[in-house]
Amino acid sequence: MTLFRLDASILPPTSASRALGDLVESEWLAEHPDSSVVRRDLAAEPIPATAWAAAVTAGFTPDADRTDEQREAVALATRLADELIDADALLLTVPLYNYGVSQHVKTWFDLVYTDPRTGPQGAALQGKPAVLVTVLGGNYAEGTPKAGWDHSTDWLRRVFSDVWGLGLRVVQRPFTLVGINPEMDAFTDAAADLKAEAEELARHSGRSIAESAVRA
Repeated sequence: MTLFRLDASILPPTSASRALGDLVESEWLAEHPDSSVVRRDLAAEPIPATAWAAAVTAGFTPDADRTDEQREAVALATRLADELIDADALLLTVPLYNYGVSQHVKTWFDLVYTDPRTGPQGAALQGKPAVLVTVLGGNYAEGTPKAGWDHSTDWLRRVFSDVWGLGLRVVQRPFTLVGINPEMDAFTDAAADLKAEAEELARHSGRSIAESAVRA
């Protein structure tokens, strides 16, 4: 059995998304102790920003006429897609940055999407069990002053669930800046409750994908 894990936080030592991902991974390993975990850290090894354009233009260029950059981009897209296709389950930890999708994750997705197996006509990931862990510095739920400012989570759900067809479970933790930003001290109790709920959901989601992978 193989778990693929993607991390995107640029602050690993204090990362809330990675901490929740660790809980998911622990439950997976408890169920599959002999399994391997394939890791891709997009903060430590970001995907080149030029790779997507090179891979796309390669699709319109005869093999013999492709540049070295195009060939390298296509080869990288293939490796990235292979990591997902070869895994029995996926764990994707993605923080909200500046109200939107992390640039590291968007660049990674765009390149993987150029591979025919994981592109618009591909179905290689259909039904694969997956957990998306996402964390928010504030709280953008309905009824809050900045409701609707989270422009990441819905996009991630769309591409992972609707586009790739993953059997997606979502673990979200808001208010991660409480205790860091003094202006948010009034939300200390609420933040603690939301953290505990997210941790329990992360553990449950880890057990769920471990069980789903066995059934698959």
